[in-house]
Amino acid sequence: MNPGSEGSGAALRVQVVSGPNLDRLGKREVGIYGTATLDDVHRAVEEVARAEGVEVAFLQSNHEGDLVTALGRAKDNRFDGVVLNAGAYTHTSIALLDAIRAGGVPVVEVHLSNTAAREPFRHRSRIAPACLGVVAGFGPRSYVLGFLGLIGHLRGVATG
Repeated sequence: MNPGSEGSGAALRVQVVSGPNLDRLGKREVGIYGTATLDDVHRAVEEVARAEGVEVAFLQSNHEGDLVTALGRAKDNRFDGVVLNAGAYTHTSIALLDAIRAGGVPVVEVHLSNTAAREPFRHRSRIAPACLGVVAGFGPRSYVLGFLGLIGHLRGVATG
C-alpha cells in the first residue's frame, strides 16, 4: 500500500533515474558494463514492476541539473521512492546528495559494476549517506535488486 494513502489501495509509484552516459549502455566499455542497453534494463524493471503491481517511470539524463530536479521533486511528483544510478556524479555531486535529502522519499543507489573494485576515485559515494541502501556489481540486475529492495522497504517487509 502506498505510504500516506492507507486504505486507498493506490499503487506504489517508483521512479528509476539514470545519470550520465547510461544512455550508452551496450555500446561503451562492454567489458565493464556488458551488452545490455538501458532499454533492456528498463524492460527488466518493468516486468518486475508489473508482477509487483507497482507503477514505474524512467528518466535518463546526462545533465546534473535534470537529475537534481527529479530527485528534489520526487515526493511532489507523487513518487514513493527512487532507484538511482547517478553514474559518475555519484563520486562528485553534493548537489545530488542535497536533492536526495530534499526529495522526501527513500532512494536506493545502484551501480552496474562493483565500484569498490574499480579505480580509487570510484570508491567514495557522495550520495550514499542520503540513500536507503546501495546495490552494486550485478550488472543490469542491480537495478532489479535495488527496485525489489525499495519495494520491500516501502511495503514494510521485514528484512531480517
